[in-house]
Order: sequence, then structure tokens, then C-alpha cells
Amino acid sequence: MDNLLRLKSFVKPYWKQSLLSLVLLSSVVLMDLAIPRLIQQIIDRGIGQKDIEIVIHTTLIMLGISLLSALFAIGNNLLSVQVGEGFARDLRETLFLRIQSFSFGNLDRLVTGQFMVRLTSDVAVLQRVVRMLLRIGTRAPMLMIGSLILMVSTNRSLAFTMLPLLIVTAVVMVTFISKMGNMFLAAQEKLDRLNTVLQENIAGVRVVKAFVRTEFESDRFEDANDDFTYKTIRVMQLMATLSPLITVLINIGIVILIWGGGIGVINGDLSIGEIIAFTNYLMTTLTPLMIMAMLSTVLAGGMASAERIFEILDAAPEVEDHPDAILLPENTSGQIIFKDVGFHYNGANAETVLEGINLVAEPGETIAILGATGSGKTSLVNLVPRFYDISEGQLFFDGIDVRRIQQDSLLSHVGVVPQESVLFSGTVRDNICYGRLEAPEQDIIAVAKAAQVHDFILDLPDGYDTHVEQRGVNLSGGQKQRIAIARALLTLPKILILDDSTSSVDVETENKIQSSLKKWLHSSTSFVIAQRISTVLNADKIIVIDKGHIVAEGTHKELMHTSPIYQEIYNSQLGDGANLE
Repeated sequence: MDNLLRLKSFVKPYWKQSLLSLVLLSSVVLMDLAIPRLIQQIIDRGIGQKDIEIVIHTTLIMLGISLLSALFAIGNNLLSVQVGEGFARDLRETLFLRIQSFSFGNLDRLVTGQFMVRLTSDVAVLQRVVRMLLRIGTRAPMLMIGSLILMVSTNRSLAFTMLPLLIVTAVVMVTFISKMGNMFLAAQEKLDRLNTVLQENIAGVRVVKAFVRTEFESDRFEDANDDFTYKTIRVMQLMATLSPLITVLINIGIVILIWGGGIGVINGDLSIGEIIAFTNYLMTTLTPLMIMAMLSTVLAGGMASAERIFEILDAAPEVEDHPDAILLPENTSGQIIFKDVGFHYNGANAETVLEGINLVAEPGETIAILGATGSGKTSLVNLVPRFYDISEGQLFFDGIDVRRIQQDSLLSHVGVVPQESVLFSGTVRDNICYGRLEAPEQDIIAVAKAAQVHDFILDLPDGYDTHVEQRGVNLSGGQKQRIAIARALLTLPKILILDDSTSSVDVETENKIQSSLKKWLHSSTSFVIAQRISTVLNADKIIVIDKGHIVAEGTHKELMHTSPIYQEIYNSQLGDGANLE
């Protein structure tokens, strides 16, 4: 419930609409409460005393009140929808921006499927809670409290007779809401799992088919689907139990009222109009409980969803700007120095990934990084743009500790081409200009030529205006990699990181790209991770990483004389080691 209350900040911008909605709702409640009194007047003073004028006059008042109540209710509904939609929009935007602020460490722990459920399903549940609170959710308790007051004013002794029943009903309601909250949370967690499996299968459907794993993946999806269904059925079964139980309590109350009220009428302590009014007030008291029983499911779901929403909103990015962080000057040189750097994921007690890294990359140099899978190559280059923070030692950009530089300023000087080339739906031009939206046409063409993708683009139906499907599924792996390289080059970075970014292109094209990069970014520092040793032969400095340590460093010629590990890599790919040059 505390998390639900914390969401009030998202409703605050719409306080005027909310206040007007509640004023209209209060007016509706007051008019609804007036109806039983008017009925009592028709029976006792009109019908009982055979006064037709009172009957007609009171009936017209009732019709007027009903019409006005309907108009006010419509206004309340319209305003509550406006508030609910605005609340949902703002909450989705806040969640989206929060996710964008997360470092790689945060993203490692929350998969895409979970983000999607929180941004869609959980926000929709909370939106429904807001709308209900401004409509039925607020009207029900107001009606109940007003009816209780009028019941006491009508007949105190009969009202206190009904008090134990009302207490029992309230206890039942609270018990059910608390149980349903935990059950809704469990169901939403199963929905997370279902969405994750679904997303993995849709994204990897080609791999599934290629390895004939359709049956296996179908079983995995069926398990996740069954788990979600089972949890949902349990919630629905509990909800289905609550409504009949409240109905039984309402009927018990009516029986008690008719019995006690009937005796009062026989003894002359009550009039027929009073007992009818009292019956209406009892129904007006208990019927909201029935409504609240149904709303309790929404409220329970809202508490579960709010908890999951604040799991994201309360998560602090692992990489944050220092309060005194500075901006990098525009004339940076691009020198990178690793000094006794150590790194491990997920806290100080986690397994060490990098240890004792000492490396100097001078402006204009190309630093090639070789090593076996899992040796720490990608982890090393991810420290330069602060995708992760180092755990030990220091990392300097132009003599400044990267932790003292504003992240946006640092990233504006770094171009990254990751292992997986991610493209966005839009045109080829849109994807190349992603990091520099106002780039002139000649620069776009120049970087495309440098990335050896210009001729391919011209062969497309609409050239640079050809539409790219989501994740670039209508392009080959090599084409996506070359567009991603062009995208990074267009930002004119002082630091360029190529993480095995030419693995899907042929050797000849790769050599052309490497040659073009030297010309295009002659003064920039480049870090190149490669699996093919032919990619790194002309690098200014080659480092070999093994199990998180730099085990060799130098040029190709130097390493062929001094490093057995490098010689082994070279011989396995290019020859017998005779050519030491």
C-alpha cells in the first residue's frame, strides 16, 4: 500500500481535474443518499396520509436529482479517464527514462521481457487503480459512511444491531485483499517469465528452426504458460469466492433488518417509510462493500504492480556522475591510460574478470586486443566509455580519471561498434545519422564509403532512403556491421571501439575498412577486438589477454619473437611461423 501512496506524485500534475472529479462524485453521493429520505416521505406523508401533492412533488424532485446525478457522474467519468491516461503516460515516460539511465550492470540483471511487462501490463493495472479511485473506488466508501450516519439518525438501536455484521464484512474484505496482493505479485512474476521465453523464441526463431528445437521450445513455452495460467486461476478462484461471500452477508443483514424492523413497526416504534428508508440505507452500505470486493482485486493487483514499478524507479544506476564531474574540452587528444585496473561484475565478492591491467593508448594509435572467448576483451573496452566502473585502480582519459568526467561528455567523444550490430526501424540514412542527426549528406556518404557500404546502399531500391526493418532483419550480418561502423564514424570520435565488428565481412572488405579507418580517424585512438589475427597485423600495439591478465604486448613483429601465445594464435590461423615479420 505504501508504494501505491508513493504514486501520488504522478497524479499531482492533474490535481485540478482530480479535485473537480471528486467534487462531482461527492455531489452524486449526496444526491444518492437523499433518495431513501424522499421515498420515506412519499410513503409516510404522501401515501400514508393520502396526499397526492406530496407524492407528485417529491417524485419530481427525485427525477430532477436523478438527472443531475447522471450528468455529474458523466463529468466524473470523463475527468477520471483524463487523469488516468495522463498518469499512465507520465509513469511510462518516467520508467522509460529510468531504464535509459541504467548502466550495463543494471541491465544485466533485468531482462527485456521484464521491462516490457512493467511498462505495459503493470502500468495498465495502476492506471485502472487511479480511474477506479476517482470513480467507484471513492464513491463506494463515501456512500457507505453516509449511509451509516443516516442509518443511525433513522433508528439508533437498529443501526447498532447491524454493526457486528458490518465489522465481519470489513474483516473479510481486508483478509481477501491482503491475500490477493501476494497472489497477484506471484502471477505478474510468472508473466515476466512467459514474456521472456516468448521474446527469446520470437527473436531466435531462425536458430530454433535451424537446430530443430521447435518441440523443445514449445515445451519450454508451455511450462511458462502453464505456470502463469495456474497462478492466474488461483487469483480468479479467490476473487470468485469473495463476491458470493459478500452476497451472503448482505442477505443476512436484510433478514436481520426485516426481522427487527418488522417488530419495530408492529410495536409502533418505526413507520413503514422508516423501515424502507433503513433498508435502502443498509443496501447502500453493503452494496458498496460488494463493489469494493470487486475493486479489491484491482487494488491487490495495483499493490503488486506498484512494488514491481518501484523496483525499477528505486534502482540506482551503478554508474553515476560524481557531483563535481567535469566536461571534456572539445580539443581532447584521446589518450587512454589503464593503471593497475581490476574489474569484477556484481559487487566486490564476485569473480575477478580483469586484474592488474596496465596499458597506455596514445592518440592516433590502434590498439588490437586478442584473447580466447571469456578472457576479458569486451570487459576491458567497456570500461573506457564507463559502461561499467572499474573495481580497482585508475583509468585516465587525457590525464583525467574517467570517474570525474560527466558520462554524456565522455560518451560524446567515444564511438562504439558492439559485437551485435543493432539497427533501428527507419531508413538507412536514419541509422547512419543516429549519433549526429544534422550531419550533411557529403559526410554521410563519406563514412559509408569508409565502411565499404556505400555501393551496397546505392543498389538498394531507394538508396539511403530504403526502409530498414526492426533490428535490421532485411539486411545481412555484414551489411548491418558496416552500417554500424559508418554510424560510429559519423560522430568523429576521439576514441573508436570496434568489438569484433567485422566478423561477418570477408577478409578483403575487412582490409579495406581498416585502411579507410586509418585515413578517416588518423588522429583518433582505436581499440579493435578481433578473432581473426589478420585484422590486427598492422596495429600499432597488440595486447593478448588471458584469464583477465595482459600476457603479451607489442607489435606483430615483436610478439612473434617474444610471445609463445601470440605465435600459437598466428600459426593456427595464418601459417607455420616462418614469417616473423
